[in-house]
Amino acid sequence: MILLAETPELLQPSPSRDDIARSLEAARLTGWRIYQIPPNFSQCETAEYALWQVPKQRKPTPTVWLGYIPEFARYGAIFEAAQQKNLILLNTPQQHQTVQEFDRAYPFLEGLTPLSATADSVAAALEIAPRIGFPIFVKGAVQSRKSRGWKACVAQNGEELETLCRHLLELENRSRGRLVLRELVALRHTRRAGDFPMGREFRLFLLDGEVLACGYYWQGDDPLATLSAHEQRAVENLAQLAARRLPARYIAIDIGQLESGAWIVIESGDPQFSGFSQIAPLKFWHQLQIALQATF
Repeated sequence: MILLAETPELLQPSPSRDDIARSLEAARLTGWRIYQIPPNFSQCETAEYALWQVPKQRKPTPTVWLGYIPEFARYGAIFEAAQQKNLILLNTPQQHQTVQEFDRAYPFLEGLTPLSATADSVAAALEIAPRIGFPIFVKGAVQSRKSRGWKACVAQNGEELETLCRHLLELENRSRGRLVLRELVALRHTRRAGDFPMGREFRLFLLDGEVLACGYYWQGDDPLATLSAHEQRAVENLAQLAARRLPARYIAIDIGQLESGAWIVIESGDPQFSGFSQIAPLKFWHQLQIALQATF
C-alpha cells in the first residue's frame, strides 16, 4: 500500500496540520510505504514533478492521498500522474468531487439529511431562502465557516443571509462559487465552542460500503461521545445506507443525532482530506490495509 502524504512541515500551523502529522506517523507504524509530496504546485510546478520520487509499480497498487482538500484540477492532475506509475487512488476525480462538494452529494443523500438548496449568487440565495425557511444554515459547496462561530454560519433574516453569502463567495476554497442553504436542525449537545453548539456527531470512514472506523467528531471529553451497542448499529447502518447511495469507493460520512433522538446524515467527504476527529489512526490504517489487500 502506498501513501502520498503532504509534508506537514510545509503546511501552515493549525490543528489540521497536527492531525495530518499524527496520522502520517500512524501509517508509518502500520507499514504503509510513504512518499511525501508538496502541498501545492508552487514548488514543483507539475504533478509529474510532485511524484518524481515515487517509482513506477509493476502492477496496479492501491494508493491513498493524505493532506488538505485540493482544488479539483490539482486532484485530477495528481490522479493522472499517479496512474502513469500504476498508483491507483481510491477515488477517481469525479468520485472525489461528488463526495467532497455537498451540492453534488445532496441528490444522493436527499431524505437522509436536512433539506438543502444550492445557489450561485447572493440574489439566487435570497430567492431560495423562503423554501428553506429562516433561520438558515449557510455553507460553501466544500466547507462552512463554523470555526468562526454560530453567526458565521446561521442567518436569521435576509440581511444576515446576504452578508454570509457574500463572505462565502469570497472564499473560493470553501465555496467554489456555490452556496448551500440548509434547514437548521437542533442536535443533541452538552458543550459549546464559543457560541457554536458541539452537536452529537460521529465521523465514519467507509470503503466499498463497509465501515472501517467510527469516532466522535469533536475533540475533548464529552458524555455524548460514547455509543451504546444499539446506537452504534444505528449510526453504522445509516452511514452504510448513505455510502451505498454515493457513487464512490472511499467515503467519509458524518452522522448527527437530533434532540428527538433520530439520526441524520450531516454531510459526506473524501477521507483522504477529512480530519480524523476521535478516530484512532493506528487502528484505522491497519483496517484500511486489510480491506485493500482483499480487493487488489
